[in-house]
Amino acid sequence: MTNESILGKSKLVAFAATSDFARARAFYEGVLGLSMAEDESPFALVFDANGTMLRVTHVGKHTPVPFTVLGWDVESIDAIAQKLADAGVPLLRFPGVNDVTPSAIWDAPSGARIAWFHDPDCNVLSVTEFAQSAE
Repeated sequence: MTNESILGKSKLVAFAATSDFARARAFYEGVLGLSMAEDESPFALVFDANGTMLRVTHVGKHTPVPFTVLGWDVESIDAIAQKLADAGVPLLRFPGVNDVTPSAIWDAPSGARIAWFHDPDCNVLSVTEFAQSAE
């Protein structure tokens, strides 16, 4: 096997599933502030997630999974958590992880701080403020 990169220099495209384009667009564009990258098609809503293409794909029936499908690296998790709350998006609590913290923000052993929330299709999304490395 070689060390030659197969996809290491290719741009990532992210996917999330929805059963309702109108609700998904209202959330990703209206609440999260992502801009539409392409005109709406029968297959997907295409957003620009700060340079990463996010395709919110229409599926007939969606069964959400119990783990994170999309996440963002944020500068201030407290500010983002407050903006989500102000927009009516509650943070999720997971037993044994962040169920004992008043803010529902988990302080990971690595120093990162993480919060989770649902989109309208109950996909689990997250925001993470990574620990600052000492320079």
